[in-house]
Order: sequence, then structure tokens, then C-alpha cells
Amino acid sequence: MELAGEEDAFAAREAESAATGVEVVAPGLATARGVDTDRAAHLAYTRRIVELVGHCDPDIDAARAIVEGATIDREGTVAVRARDVRALTGISTTDAERRVGSALVERGFGVDLDDPDHELRVYFSEDACLVGWTAVEGVRDFGDRKPTDRPFFQPGSMAPMDARAFVNIAGAEPGDRILDPMCGTGGVLLEAGLVGADVVGVDAQEKMASGAQVNLDHYVGSGEVVRGDATALPLCDDSMDGVVFDAPYGRQSKIAQHSLSDLVGGALAEVRRVAPQCVMVADRSWVDEAEDAGWEVEQVFERRVHRSLVRYVHLLHR
Repeated sequence: MELAGEEDAFAAREAESAATGVEVVAPGLATARGVDTDRAAHLAYTRRIVELVGHCDPDIDAARAIVEGATIDREGTVAVRARDVRALTGISTTDAERRVGSALVERGFGVDLDDPDHELRVYFSEDACLVGWTAVEGVRDFGDRKPTDRPFFQPGSMAPMDARAFVNIAGAEPGDRILDPMCGTGGVLLEAGLVGADVVGVDAQEKMASGAQVNLDHYVGSGEVVRGDATALPLCDDSMDGVVFDAPYGRQSKIAQHSLSDLVGGALAEVRRVAPQCVMVADRSWVDEAEDAGWEVEQVFERRVHRSLVRYVHLLHR
């Protein structure tokens, strides 16, 4: 798995929504078993997945030796794409492509750099080189849904790539019901809906609820957003499969009739009533409040957005 971003542990955790046995083996690279290729194509922090041929030290001759000795049950044209992951090795990817590609040519393969039948990826990273055939290409269309380009926009909207990762971790997939009880402009709902989940959004402000519905209708064409209180959701017990929400930021915030702590604590209790798992994003740790609400805290990722903002991503299970 070719991981995106700089936070391999977070990328690997998202990848677990589409594969088993995910293990980071070098910066920017992970191995896995049992990959669900349909779900893997919609991962945010996995660029692509390759069918592993072999691994070795980060050395061009060693990579070529893997190809020379491998059983290759393929026909047609090939292209070799090499990458020095995060520029950690200083290896010439041009030389790697030429040397490894020549091994394939010697085995009778034709080369087509523009539209090959098969693509061999050679990844060089710290203390490791992984060689494999491209199996899944990630759908990298997040730029099509930039918050500023949506029909309804308000400042502070979550980036689509992050929203996709959070809904994947929360288990979004076709047929599942995903809730955002503080949906804002609907970024989480869009990403959950685009991977096939049935989505429900709630927001305390009528302007946000109606605007999120506009965005949802524009990009997904289904889903429902209502005005409501996250501490008193208009939903039945166990009516959702997963929840994702971005708690309000600011230590002195007051939201409607609630203080921030009452809002977050009340929302945590309510979403536990309606769903078995939750991903909550915030500007601080709410572990104590989550445990008080009855959640088991699986993990908390601290993800730096910029110098003055760290997002705390809480993974919660009943």
C-alpha cells in the first residue's frame, strides 16, 4: 500500500477499513492481506495498492533481481514506475525504471509507457524496497469538492480528504447509515454518501441544515438533513451504523443554549445511543467526556493542521 500524507499510523488505520493485517513496513509503505478492492479505491490516505512481487533492500540491482527471479503470469505490455518515497533514499528513479524495465524486456514483454496493460511499481523507502503490480488506483477527486466551490459554503469547512478518511474509519459503505449530528455545511455527509452510505445530518442552525442539504443534493443526490439538537437527536436507538462529527472549537465557545462541554458531553451520550461506533474530531482531547458517556476509546490521533491547531481524532466504540 502506497500511503499518502506524513502520518503513516493514521493512514494505516484508515486502510484497515478496506483490508486486514495492515502493517507499516517503511515510511509511506504498508503491507496488508484480504483487500476489498472496491472499498480500497475510495481510501483517502492510500494512493494505490500493488500486488506484491517481492521486497528487498533499497537498491536498484536488488529490485531488478526480484523481477528476474519472479514468476510472472501476465501477458501484454508493461511500464515500470519507480518512486523514492519522501525522497528518503536519493535513488535515481529514472535509472531504476530503466534497469528494472530492461529485465522485463529480456523476459519478452513489450513496453508501453502511456497505456500499458500492466504497471510495475518499485518503491524505495528507508531500509526497504517493495516491488509489485498495480492492483488498485485510488480515486483522487477531492479537488472537485473543495469547500469554496460548493453551492453552499461557510468558512471552517473540513477538507474532503480528511472527511473521507473519517467516514471510512467509521465504517461507511453501501447500505450502512452514517450520521453527522453537527453537520455544518455537510462535508462529512458528502464523503459518506459518495462511498455509498445512506447519510443523515443534523445541525442546530436552520441555515446550516438547509445549506448542507443543498450540497448533498448537488453531489450525492440522496440523504437527509434536519435541524435539531445534537444532545437530543430525533432518532431511534441503534438506528445508525456509524457517526462522524467535528465538535465546535474554542475553549470559551457557547453554542445555542449549551456550553461547549455540555454540548460535547451530551452529543457523545446521544450518538452512543444511536450507533455502535463514532469518530469525533475536536481541537482538544475529550477522552474523559467520552468515557463518562460510556464509550470505549480505541485510539486518539493528534493531527497537526497548522502551528496553532491540532486536531484530536477520537475513535470510539461501545
